[in-house]
Amino acid sequence: MKHDKIGSVMTTEVVRATYGTPFKEVARRLAEHRISGLPVIDEDEKVIGVISETDLMLRQARTPDPYAPKRRFSLAGLRPGVRRQAVKARARTAGQLMTEPPVTAHADDTIVEAARTMARRRVERLPVLDEEDRLVGIVTRRDLLQVFLRPDREIRQEVVDEVLVRSLWLAPTTVDVSVTEGVVTLTGHVERKSESEIAVSMTRQIDGVVAVVDKLTFRLDDARFRADENAPHGVADDWLRRM
Repeated sequence: MKHDKIGSVMTTEVVRATYGTPFKEVARRLAEHRISGLPVIDEDEKVIGVISETDLMLRQARTPDPYAPKRRFSLAGLRPGVRRQAVKARARTAGQLMTEPPVTAHADDTIVEAARTMARRRVERLPVLDEEDRLVGIVTRRDLLQVFLRPDREIRQEVVDEVLVRSLWLAPTTVDVSVTEGVVTLTGHVERKSESEIAVSMTRQIDGVVAVVDKLTFRLDDARFRADENAPHGVADDWLRRM
């Protein structure tokens, strides 16, 4: 079963900045291209940081109010996070403004991997690198959502070919597969409980699947046999160990 790669959905024309790009030029590029962030690269096209609209707004928010009372010294101002914000508030170049180290991905990573990285690191975009870690594109949350535009008939065909036939060695007619708006319904009778579990688990991993409705029945509950280390195993058993 193959997952779509980031390289298939990324934008290759990347708006970028270098360490010395002036603050106002960064703001101009974001506004002109209607984007909310961009990567900062060095002379070798390697990403050294990223800038978001939040970084620029911090500069505006931290501009002192001439009529506000002077702040007293506080130990909280010595914390690393506070010091970094203070530096950004005085930033004049992209290098001073950027967040580092950057969160990146590679063109050969799957869309699923990219989505997990974005969710885990709470970022909205990922600079995409090639085998030599040079910038080749950028992918956003909106780009990743394209996977859910995949046609239902295409999803159904992959379930039949990759899950039922190739992985479980079942006849295509053993399980009825229907797909409506990305929701896959599996209906039928299989020999073992493990086969039904694998079918559901693998189907959930297919690009474009929103949910899986499990209507499978089985003849044999083989859960008690799974601990037998001497039992033969193959692709299906490998999937069971990962479930």
